[in-house]
Amino acid sequence: MISIEQLCKVYQTKDRKIIGVDNVTMTVEKGEIFGIVGYSGAGKSTLLRCINILERPTSGKVTLDGIDLLSLSPKELRTARQSIGMIFQGFHLAISKTVLENVAFALKASKVARAERKRRALELLDLVGLSDKANQYPAQLSGGQKQRVSIARALANNPKMLLCDEATSALDPNTTQSILKLLKKINRELGLTIVLITHEMEVVKEICNRCAVMEEGRIVEEGKTYDMFAHPQNALTKRFIQTVLDFNLPKELLERSKGTIVHMKFTGEIAGESVVSDLLQNYDVRGNILHGKVDYIQNKALGTFVIELTGEDKEVQQAIESVNEKVEVEVLPHDRSIHHSAAGAE
Repeated sequence: MISIEQLCKVYQTKDRKIIGVDNVTMTVEKGEIFGIVGYSGAGKSTLLRCINILERPTSGKVTLDGIDLLSLSPKELRTARQSIGMIFQGFHLAISKTVLENVAFALKASKVARAERKRRALELLDLVGLSDKANQYPAQLSGGQKQRVSIARALANNPKMLLCDEATSALDPNTTQSILKLLKKINRELGLTIVLITHEMEVVKEICNRCAVMEEGRIVEEGKTYDMFAHPQNALTKRFIQTVLDFNLPKELLERSKGTIVHMKFTGEIAGESVVSDLLQNYDVRGNILHGKVDYIQNKALGTFVIELTGEDKEVQQAIESVNEKVEVEVLPHDRSIHHSAAGAE
């Protein structure tokens, strides 16, 4: 487990102070995948580098499994860092070394014997699916393969935690998915705690048990990933979630519609029930489906559904009230463009 308490990082320039991290307190539990999301300049990379003291915090406390990292001597800190692996957006591979040598290099720094270095490096390359690339050089690899080498290298010293600094930002969508699957495999098979920073909420949705949203050096919202998607509280969180769950209804469609347009949000087990079908059967209304989608976050369903209801006003109102007992309902006006998500309107 890693605990961060009232962490601040301030940079002093000639003219002014720049606050990189502003009084952050959070805990990452052992064995979880924790995402930190924010736009460029939010302070997430600085926070990540403060966790392993690559950046020394101006104030605050960083504790790894009960050890106060800021209280350690330089030698003790170097030893403690062996418990924290790190991968980067830019891979940081030595171009003059083979794939095998890149992975083994981390072990050489820990004074592991040559034969054991080779054995361990080959074992890790097999774990990340690159056994056949051991004698190739980074220039011969794709971006996804380079990141797999970086992951293998970060695992060389059997770390307790893996820090991922925009690890998928330089990769195409298909390669990103393969790297996320690999990280989930490592988390599951090795019990490794993973802290992942990103500006892509899709990455958080795919892999993270919990997440935090950062803005201007502060954490503005934190919680379980499903809860954040289902019930976001902060305006920035809502904007991030819209990048994943967004749907647009054309203004012309809304203006042409004669009935009542209803946006419904389904969470948890209710997403699998026949709510809309029951509504149309039990009330004297007609339904025109305008949008429907179900996403799965941490294996739990989160659905959004937009339907135009027509019929007598009393029947429509009763139908809406009956549905509102089971799901979150919003009646949408006809005179505006819609940019809603499953999170609802801001």
